[in-house]
Amino acid sequence: MYIFILLAAALVLIAGALIALPMLRSRPALAPAVWTALACTAVLVLGSAVLYAALSNWSWHPSPGTHSPEAMVERLAHHLGAHPKDLEGWLMLGRSYLVLQEYPLAARAYARAVQLSGDNTQALLGEAQALILSDQTTLAGRAGDLVERALAHSPHDPQALFFGAVVALHRGELRLARTRFQQFLARHPPASLRSVAESQIAIIDRKLPPGTVSGARTDGSAAARAGAALIRVRLVLAPALAGRAPSAAPLYVFVRDPADPGPPLAVKRLRSHFPQTVVLRPQDTMVPGHAFTVGERVEVIARIAPSGNPLDESGDLSGQTSYRVGHEGLAEIRIDHVTP
Repeated sequence: MYIFILLAAALVLIAGALIALPMLRSRPALAPAVWTALACTAVLVLGSAVLYAALSNWSWHPSPGTHSPEAMVERLAHHLGAHPKDLEGWLMLGRSYLVLQEYPLAARAYARAVQLSGDNTQALLGEAQALILSDQTTLAGRAGDLVERALAHSPHDPQALFFGAVVALHRGELRLARTRFQQFLARHPPASLRSVAESQIAIIDRKLPPGTVSGARTDGSAAARAGAALIRVRLVLAPALAGRAPSAAPLYVFVRDPADPGPPLAVKRLRSHFPQTVVLRPQDTMVPGHAFTVGERVEVIARIAPSGNPLDESGDLSGQTSYRVGHEGLAEIRIDHVTP
């Protein structure tokens, strides 16, 4: 398109010159008028180019690949613009934005699904999850209300029970949280989430006075597993990058579930000095109830962020390692990668 505009402008200028030059040679007295005409031609050409760029519907920015996640989400959003009552489409858009970590957009998509469906459990929990990932304080507000609505509609739904336990825990309602975690365990959840629920029950039992929980039992093994859930890493900086790591830049250490694109299981913000040893615990989680447990295989990532932003940016220095919680000792992370 740029080549087209340049060629069109050149052709107009050439046409003007072909008209004006013979007139100048044959009648010099017309020179001022001819130059005025040429100036008007130039203004016309430049003005047309500017107006075309401003008012045309041509996309002046390259669009993402047609098969990229962003492009597919964009096509789905366009489809929903033409079919705003497509409930499954709004649910899919919400899930897609969650995967892309666009949590405010995910919350909007799920909110639209809630409006269309009323008490659809998937829509209610999807909006709640997006809100919590954007701002944990919503556990005490709209996100908590959405979870309670989902539980009222689907009292045996495992995801609703788990989030309901987290909401109760956030409100300080320990007995209710314990009951919901137990009901969640009765639904035979995956091993990783079972460990989380068992650990939370063990922590709650330690906080409640003895004998106050009906049917409670002392689960010493669960408590021991919760206490042993530690990650110990030694951070070293590759010599080749020593000059690219500002001493004032923060150092972030994240623990992530390789299969979950959601928020980290734990995070710490430290000063950038090397070598140093870091210990991460379940208490370092960002979201209550979303922590690592013994036996879980996780990724531990160390990143120096010159911009101060915890999100990965160009110029960040990083390194990572795989770690099995409770089964490995001190592991080393070598920071030797530069984000392009």
